[in-house]
Amino acid sequence: MKKEDLALYLVTDRSLLSGRSLEEVVGEAVRGGVTMVQLREKACSSREFYELAFALKRVLTPYEVPLIINDRVDIALACDAGGLHIGQQDLPYPVVRKLLGKNKIIGLSVENLRDVEEANSWDVDYIGISPVFSTPTKTDTAAPVGLKGIEAITRLSVHPSVGIGGIHPGNAADIIRAGANGIAVVSAIMSAPEPYKAASGLKEIINQVNLNEV
Repeated sequence: MKKEDLALYLVTDRSLLSGRSLEEVVGEAVRGGVTMVQLREKACSSREFYELAFALKRVLTPYEVPLIINDRVDIALACDAGGLHIGQQDLPYPVVRKLLGKNKIIGLSVENLRDVEEANSWDVDYIGISPVFSTPTKTDTAAPVGLKGIEAITRLSVHPSVGIGGIHPGNAADIIRAGANGIAVVSAIMSAPEPYKAASGLKEIINQVNLNEV
């Protein structure tokens, strides 16, 4: 059964752990308010990725937080993950949906309005607007879309959206005000000395914006 809440979406990066375990940091982040977790680890073998996926699934299941796998449909199937996130250069969305079935969450990265128009013809569960600002944690992305880009994309899109790229407590509120349903972060939580506190601080910012918009 699908259960997605895009408010505070954590994307993993083990290079930022400073000796801590991935399970420890993700567990603290979820207790602090993270609503979705994407396992995105480019520098590991298929076997290691598979083992990491199961380890995170054990952490997330008690909290009913979906585990989303980046790119690897085989890993998503093998561990029965909550879903998959794909980019513009990954397997085409219709193929991924056929492989995973209708009950899995599938997110799609978009970088411009042309990508959004194509996504509008599909039943993706959400779009990831990438990157919003420049970021050192992802080097294979297009030029930053900025807040104006968020506004234009969310006006055009028929799907919920999450912004990713260079997001931190100082600009998180701006992303939500510009129209995104949530924020996706990497270093803002993964690098934080206290992931629980970092996550709860970001979640409070999001909640305040949403409260003021009501």
